[in-house]
Amino acid sequence: MPGGAKGPGLFFVIPCIDSYRKVDLRVLSFDVAPQEILSKDSVTVAVDAVIYVRISNATISVTNVEDAIRSTRLLAQTTLRNILGTKTLTEMLSDRDTVSHCMQATLDEATGVKVERVEVKDVRLPAEAAREARAKVIAAEGEQKASQALSDAAYVIAQSPSAIQLRYLQTLNSISSEKNRN
Repeated sequence: MPGGAKGPGLFFVIPCIDSYRKVDLRVLSFDVAPQEILSKDSVTVAVDAVIYVRISNATISVTNVEDAIRSTRLLAQTTLRNILGTKTLTEMLSDRDTVSHCMQATLDEATGVKVERVEVKDVRLPAEAAREARAKVIAAEGEQKASQALSDAAYVIAQSPSAIQLRYLQTLNSISSEKNRN
């Protein structure tokens, strides 16, 4: 429009000379599609987020960028990938607020769009990583039980000197029976 942006109200537009663009100034939300991201500690995770934005400067959002909301969505995807790529898995899970603030600082006001809030919705481990984690937990529990059993056996043997002698004789018996088989 000649004369620049106009505020709310009634305006006359001459179709052959003037043009107008209606800009929605309400808060909009959109999902950042789930992305496979390689963390700093080489764990692949699927992360998705939701971004709440509103157009703060209608003139900049219309004149500088073809589609400000779409470009903010694309920038949010790459920013999420870049920020989370510098974090370990434990940092991703525990410091979601820090990730949100970093994204908000990066995305804010780039195209006349104000980022109101960024929420990291979900951080999912792939099924294979979850299985490996469960296997490590089970192995650690087995090690703990085995060391407890050895500790109990050492206590019993220490209490009775005859138990040591009996164990020695059982060991000799098993060694001799193995040699006889071969």
